[in-house]
Amino acid sequence: MRNPFRNIFITNRIFWLIGIIFTLFALSFSVRILFYIGQAVIVVTILLVLVDYFILFNRRNKLSAERKMSNALSLSDENTVHIIISSKSPIGLKLKIIDELPYQLQRRDFELNMEINPGKTLQIDYTVRPVMRGAYTFNNINVYATSKMGILSRRFVFPLNQIVPVYPSLIQMKEFELKTLSRISFFEGVKKMRRVGHSYEFEQIKKYVRGDDIRSINWKATSRVGDIMVNHYEDEKSQQIFCIIDKSRTMKMPFKNLSLLDYAINTTLTISNIALKKEDKVGLMTFSDRIGSTLAPDKHNAQLRKLLDTLYNEKERFTEANYELLYLKIRNFVRVRSLIFLFTNFESLYAIERAVSILRKLNKLHLLVVIFFENSEITSYAKSDAQNLEEVYLTTVAQKFAVEKNLIRQELTKYGIQTIISKPEDLSINTINKYLEIKSRGLI
Repeated sequence: MRNPFRNIFITNRIFWLIGIIFTLFALSFSVRILFYIGQAVIVVTILLVLVDYFILFNRRNKLSAERKMSNALSLSDENTVHIIISSKSPIGLKLKIIDELPYQLQRRDFELNMEINPGKTLQIDYTVRPVMRGAYTFNNINVYATSKMGILSRRFVFPLNQIVPVYPSLIQMKEFELKTLSRISFFEGVKKMRRVGHSYEFEQIKKYVRGDDIRSINWKATSRVGDIMVNHYEDEKSQQIFCIIDKSRTMKMPFKNLSLLDYAINTTLTISNIALKKEDKVGLMTFSDRIGSTLAPDKHNAQLRKLLDTLYNEKERFTEANYELLYLKIRNFVRVRSLIFLFTNFESLYAIERAVSILRKLNKLHLLVVIFFENSEITSYAKSDAQNLEEVYLTTVAQKFAVEKNLIRQELTKYGIQTIISKPEDLSINTINKYLEIKSRGLI
């Protein structure tokens, strides 16, 4: 059996009234008349509670609530959530709205306040900034309504459970698309070889000239214009781009509330979106001690959605990266020479020594670009002025790590492997620039 009082709550005003009553009774030992005033206040308080109860729990007092948001949230961006409240109450109400947010957002004191007039519908907005990818569950909306008397509060519970995926930064992806679209137009995106014949892409109808294939004659156009007309085609050859993401323990390092894996995923989507706009084929592979997700290369618009659905729930693993296994998988899975962006993080010369032989083999099969991260904090520490012996020691260690990053780049460059070493926040723009550079030079 439901508890009829489960949705009744008292407000601060009733505590003030109780405080006044106790004060009057305490002072009544000195002033007798205050005893009778205290009794009167008790009666008035009870009457106010009863009146407020019947006002709030009147059958005509009806509220409805709705939560609206996008079908997917964008990682590390401000995402807007809309709460729509409709009132069929004959009186104005003060509302306190508590939306049960996903635990990943870590907001425990979240509430919204508004006033609504009789028969009105109002919208109140707030923003959330997720810093973890995955599925987020929004639960009930709790609305606490009080009348102008403000003695009691009535709770309305609206079960509006929603599971919303948090994708890598969609906003960032669109921003870079707009910024680079005009620039991309200066470079070759799709390599085409002109020929007359039956191919994949129709170009135009033109007059017949000697040498044209008679099988290409367009008889309808010929009868219409009176001259022999032929269909002209172009062969299309899309370039193939592959993004490979290391999700071993080294990619778990945090930077501004996001992991290095998050930055790699955001950049993968950004560069994939731009490549798809240029009709390049885009594929994906993740790995650690084992091969994770794989996505065959494709150039259709649906490929971006597949990338989002594949990457939004990827997690780091507390294991070492297995480059030997990666090489075997790429050799069997990626059959066409491709531009490969490998997102990883080498922190020491020892780490690159174990992987360099495999990377050299990959670079012979494909055009390999190894992308790893500059440790911004270590770089900043290496450039700071030491004030004491301890700081001298720490600065020296930081300088050693900074130097090793450059030595790693030199080691890879020595074998003809292209590299990008980037701060996490600059990763997308640096990768885009490298992609445009390679396209403009016709390296693939």
